Amino acid sequence: MRKHCLAILAGSSLLFCILLPACAQTSTDKPQGQAPAAAAVADQAAKLSDEDLARLHLARKEYREAQDIFHKLTLEQPKNSIYWNELGIALHNQRQLDSAMKCYQRSAKLDPKYADPRNNAGTIYYERGKFTKAIRSYNKAISLRGDFAAFYLNLGFAYFGEKNYEESITAFRKALQLDPDTFDASKSRTGTVIQDRTVSGDRARFYFLLAKSFAESGNVERCLIYLKKAREEGYQDINAVKSDPSFASAIKDPAVQEFLLEKTPESAHP
Repeated sequence: MRKHCLAILAGSSLLFCILLPACAQTSTDKPQGQAPAAAAVADQAAKLSDEDLARLHLARKEYREAQDIFHKLTLEQPKNSIYWNELGIALHNQRQLDSAMKCYQRSAKLDPKYADPRNNAGTIYYERGKFTKAIRSYNKAISLRGDFAAFYLNLGFAYFGEKNYEESITAFRKALQLDPDTFDASKSRTGTVIQDRTVSGDRARFYFLLAKSFAESGNVERCLIYLKKAREEGYQDINAVKSDPSFASAIKDPAVQEFLLEKTPESAHP
């Protein structure tokens, strides 16, 4: 199983902000008067492999720089499926979607058991509104790697875009089982995987489904957050939580009970 997590490198990104301009210098080519500490940092940067440097650029969202290095690496190792996938990510984030798709397809062809490019191709289909193709790609990724929450999260978004709400909530429920923080973008560490959290369609219903998913997982705090968002977006059937078995435990919470007693702006001003 491949695990190429950029989080390992991301911790060095602040340091690299300092040393990046000096990367081209070697220990024998230091400008006169350079401080010893700065020289040591430059030497450390020069020792980074092209692969590590490219992934560091990805972590810092320097996609053009990452693209250039990964392109070089694919020329040097044209059968390396991981490099093709990562080149696709660099292109994807620059909105060069056709080129990114070709990279993902090349990666998947080189290694049919590599799940990440299948998922990443699915996000391009999703962004283009081709939800059926996105679902097919996500399910293929899941069949290859069924323990990764990000794949189920993407699948849930695609089912929602297709208005298949039951399948959507099933996918979200599975994502939460695998990773309770999967909806928290600040904690996302996906490495070689693209996630698309753009809501396609009825945002009010989407938030209600998320509230339902969190209620089922026992996270009342997050359930309440999304119930409030659903109401703010104009969801008309908030009181359905009183009869929906998924909310049976959540509605026992005093904060949820207080929320349900609140009047919406419309009901407060007849």
